[in-house]
Amino acid sequence: MENIRLNVPLLRRRVPNLTSAAREVGLRPATVSNLCTGKIPVGRAEVRTIVALAELAQCSLDELILRGENVEMIETKIKTLDLFAPIVKGGTVGLVARPGMGQLVVLAELFYRFKKEGYATVLLKPDGNHPEIEEVTDDVEFIAETIDKVFTEMSVVGKNKDIIFVADRSHVLTGEIYELQEKLHDVDIKSVTTFLLDLKGASVDEDLPYGPLETLWQFDMDLSARHRYPAVNPIHSTSSVLEGAHLDQNHLSIQQKAQKLLRRYRELRSLVNVKGIDGIPPSEKETYHRGERLEAYLTQPFYVAEALTGIKGEEVSLKDTLNDVKKILDGVVDSKDIASLNFIGTI
Repeated sequence: MENIRLNVPLLRRRVPNLTSAAREVGLRPATVSNLCTGKIPVGRAEVRTIVALAELAQCSLDELILRGENVEMIETKIKTLDLFAPIVKGGTVGLVARPGMGQLVVLAELFYRFKKEGYATVLLKPDGNHPEIEEVTDDVEFIAETIDKVFTEMSVVGKNKDIIFVADRSHVLTGEIYELQEKLHDVDIKSVTTFLLDLKGASVDEDLPYGPLETLWQFDMDLSARHRYPAVNPIHSTSSVLEGAHLDQNHLSIQQKAQKLLRRYRELRSLVNVKGIDGIPPSEKETYHRGERLEAYLTQPFYVAEALTGIKGEEVSLKDTLNDVKKILDGVVDSKDIASLNFIGTI
């Protein structure tokens, strides 16, 4: 299969208001979002959709569709993220969550881990009064008040280090993030991987709240309410890394099987909550119990939460995550107590 994908950075620069622009030409924002993150492979998209996007970006099809270019993944050693929605190095990650669902804890943990890995970390302060942002600042090297200061700092530190940059959706709505990315496009620096969050939680109700993204993390209220952290939805979160040709086929196979199991487990769980475990067919009980174990395994203790939880933070390599998830899918841990899988590293 040919390695093709949308040129998401170009779309971001050329069509900052992609949601309204897509609707005006008869495209569904959800479809555009799924194409950008790779949930819908470019090869399966309708020709009229690709042509319409090229017209919106005022570019040729050859400019819009990238061929034969590999996508580099940043491994976080956080099981759920690396398995279901990996970070594209140099790309943009959008966090979709309501307040209190754990997005700030995930960002704080990422800052901690990335700083150890030698990345430069930069935060653009959000507009308005948001004292909760203090949760993520301990491991931030540079906190900027304005987008101009962000650009100045990146122009200097970016010559020697890869950059992790975080900003609130308020700066997306003003167009400042797009202007920054446009300016950085012409500067000789290493990669800038951008994380966009929404402190107000309005993004939950929109199809394309941040414009084009390479990675989307959809936080889950049910997981959060049951303290299954990180509460990132493994079914609705996605990344362009997962677009077939970019990913190791073993990873892709395990990821798809795990999603299938969790999707069915969630359906069965709704029945069990009403009727009890005997309310589902005997043939489905194995699926339900393995889904329980997989969901428990995908929880993970964070370094930044050690003082609160009393549990030591854990790093799990992607290789170990894939091996462990395969064991769960194959029934190797069917006899293990579910509690023994909660908030661990490897099995």
